[in-house]
Amino acid sequence: MTTAALPDQPESLSNHPRNLGTPLDAAMFEGRAVNRSAAERRAATLTTRRSVKKTYQAAWLVNAIRCIDLTTLAGDDTEGRVQRLCAKARQPLAPRIVEGLGLSEMGLTTGAVCVYPTMVPHAVKALRGTGIPVASVATGFPAGLMPLHLRLEEIRWTVDQGADEIDIVITREHVLKRDWAALYDEVAAMREACGKAHLKAILATGDIATLRNVYAASMVAMQAGADFIKTSTGKEGVNATLPVSLTMVRALRDYGDATGHRVGFKPAGGMKSAKDSLAWQYLMKEELGNDWLQPDLFRLGASSMLGDIERQLEHHVTGRYAAAHRHSLA
Repeated sequence: MTTAALPDQPESLSNHPRNLGTPLDAAMFEGRAVNRSAAERRAATLTTRRSVKKTYQAAWLVNAIRCIDLTTLAGDDTEGRVQRLCAKARQPLAPRIVEGLGLSEMGLTTGAVCVYPTMVPHAVKALRGTGIPVASVATGFPAGLMPLHLRLEEIRWTVDQGADEIDIVITREHVLKRDWAALYDEVAAMREACGKAHLKAILATGDIATLRNVYAASMVAMQAGADFIKTSTGKEGVNATLPVSLTMVRALRDYGDATGHRVGFKPAGGMKSAKDSLAWQYLMKEELGNDWLQPDLFRLGASSMLGDIERQLEHHVTGRYAAAHRHSLA
């Protein structure tokens, strides 16, 4: 087995050192049972015990915008669509809402823009000078069923095009067969191929069957040097859920306690509403604390969610709900 190469991360992407990774240590996850019913009960309490209203809710929604990876991953993506998405990332709220919230001096943007590799040059051009990272999926997204050398070459090509962050997909078979050495070596090789770019490891949790597998795959990805672990591609039958996210967040906490390394978390897929953005922020605050409410450690993989957040914030400012089409993205 190899250990991931550990180049320095650009300061613009993080306020803390990168995850250095560790040698593969199955003792950190083998034999760790996950009680699904308990995880489901704990997740269910997140949205029933806590409620934020009025100005406080507006503040949580603004923070969600800061953490969104504004995404387009459609087969008919074009340069024009990416340009429009980047314009929305630069100015995620209408000026009248920004002024009404008193945020004119904040310089609010989304956390990143996420696109397919061939769309990266368009995003880099549209975001030049803004400080907004360009993220790209890679490694044969969404299935990841390509020879490893081709997946690594796709990473290198995408980084050469200017991507700051790479969302890789793992081989689900390694998890289903519990071949942790193969999974570790795969993610470590991808981490090395990323160079200075941030690596987010997509576990495709809807495909790997059990919460025990989710916990183990999270641990292996972090040991191999992943900067973030991410729930889903958005293309599975089941995408981000709170019980799965709770399991991954507990793995983050356990890994941090054992190694001192802080790793980010990105739920993605199926999250469409402002209410969804609140639920996942509650999870991060209660399980990991305020540091994981910042975009260097927390991202929301979403596209349509921003439109609903903007709609809710306009209601906060004006007392009226706008039609959904008034807050279109691209």
